[in-house]
Amino acid sequence: MLSSLSGETLLVIAAYIALGGAYLVVVPLALMAWMAKRWTVMGKLERTGVYGLVFLFFPGLILFAPFVNLRLQGQGPQL
Repeated sequence: MLSSLSGETLLVIAAYIALGGAYLVVVPLALMAWMAKRWTVMGKLERTGVYGLVFLFFPGLILFAPFVNLRLQGQGPQL
């Protein structure tokens, strides 16, 4: 089947796969790593920019959301 497709068609399919992978996997994981690292020290402009990126990459972020914990670490066991 792949031999019947032209080179241009395969190139377009590869481009769609690369862009889709970047949109759904690579950028959301990088954004989550950035948020986990900077969550408590972000300024107003940085937080606004991150919220905009969360809106833009929401489909990919929702795929990885169950595996992320942005809660602050506690001070130890509470008595």
